[in-house]
Amino acid sequence: MGNFSEMSGSKQWMALVGGAAVLSAALFFFVFRGMRDVNAEAKQKLDAKLQENAQLEAYRPKLAEIERQLANLKQQLEIERRIVPDEKEADQFMRMVSAEASRAGIEVRRYTSKPSSTRDFYTEMPFEMELDGPYYSVLTFFDRLGKLERIINVSNLQMATTKKPADAKVKKQYQYAPGESVVATCVATTFFSHDIQPPASAPSKPGQPAPKAN
Repeated sequence: MGNFSEMSGSKQWMALVGGAAVLSAALFFFVFRGMRDVNAEAKQKLDAKLQENAQLEAYRPKLAEIERQLANLKQQLEIERRIVPDEKEADQFMRMVSAEASRAGIEVRRYTSKPSSTRDFYTEMPFEMELDGPYYSVLTFFDRLGKLERIINVSNLQMATTKKPADAKVKKQYQYAPGESVVATCVATTFFSHDIQPPASAPSKPGQPAPKAN
């Protein structure tokens, strides 16, 4: 084949058209086709994401209600923890009772911890208490205990005058103030929650293997 400059005008034109066609075909197969495939894959992912968003959009009106329910549950949980704490918190219990005694105008002379009793969901923690003060102030104290958020049960209440404190079975007599008229002993029981404990496995008899855990 001769040089391009030696060709006639019509042949030069045909050569240019043919070269352009080959270049276009090469660009299509090696460049544009690959870009088209990438765009098609991206569009497919976009369509899938739009469809997923459309499905989730149906839950948007319910989101505010779900958040309100979660907030209410958290608030109820906090209230329940104040009523029946997760831990014993004996020191906090005594500070709380002493604070109510001070507000009522009486003296708590003694706290004596008694054996606790474990139930399925909670544990009872009793304290023997000894107190004295004016009669109506003592009544006010027990009334205040009954209105606390934390559950406190009062039992075995025994009351006597400051002239005969032994009738209330107090452990020790004190120099009572002139305005104090009664002494009292009682058992104040508070509660704390705990997880359910699995039943203990029965001990194996001598010569027998221990039961296998499930």
